[in-house]
Parts: sequence; structure tokens; C-alpha cells
Amino acid sequence: MKALNFPKSHRLLKPADYGKVFDDVQLKVPHRNFLILATPNSLGHARIGLIFAKKNLKLAVQRNRVKRRIRETFRLKQQLPALDIIVLGRQGLAQLDNNQVNLALLDLWQRLERKYSKLQSTPASVASTPSGKAKGTE
Repeated sequence: MKALNFPKSHRLLKPADYGKVFDDVQLKVPHRNFLILATPNSLGHARIGLIFAKKNLKLAVQRNRVKRRIRETFRLKQQLPALDIIVLGRQGLAQLDNNQVNLALLDLWQRLERKYSKLQSTPASVASTPSGKAKGTE
């Protein structure tokens, strides 16, 4: 059985890591209280970064509670594809209890996996289109 840990290699640690995702967002998964932005990576496993503003979650206790829930659901979701993921918090998050946060996150992870599988199946059809012709070859 695989260990269910959360090592540093599964986290976005540097501003450059966050910048890569923001500059090249290929997947967006919106929710009333969350927004997930993701881009594929070449590491073979998913990495996660969290962004929660004081504007949306006033108290540090609230921000830390939601971050713990996100890390826990991410840690348990071992089969996520190789993506760099940023989870942003939106307004109204403070009113949710832990169970509601967990349910929302499980739904978001499933939607992210579905969108990723669609993204993986579309490049083959996009590459076969004639839009990649060189100038003057018509």
C-alpha cells in the first residue's frame, strides 16, 4: 500500500512555480467558493499551491482550517494527474463547515480529472488540423 503523506515535492513552493501556472492556465474549475487553476507538469505527480486572501477569510483560524481541509483531500486523492494546481478561495467560504468544504473539494477534484482527460484527448485532433501550415505553402 502506498504511503499517504504530503511531502514538499507535492507542493508549489516558489513564486516561479505559481507564476508558471498563472501564465499558462490550461484548466479552470470554478465553484461558488473556490477556483482551481491548473497546468500540466512533467514531474509525474500533482503539486498544489493555496491562495486565500484576508478579504475573503478574515480570521487566520478560518484560513488555516480551509487550507487543512484542502491539503487533506489532496493527500487522499493520490490518483490526480501530473498537474500544478492552485486553489484560490472566494467569498462565502467562511460560512461553510468542514463537511461542506470536503464535499465541494471532492467534487472539484473529480471535475478537474474529467477536464484533464478531455484536454489530453483534444490535442491529437487539434494537431491534425491544417492551421499549422507554413506561409506560402498553399
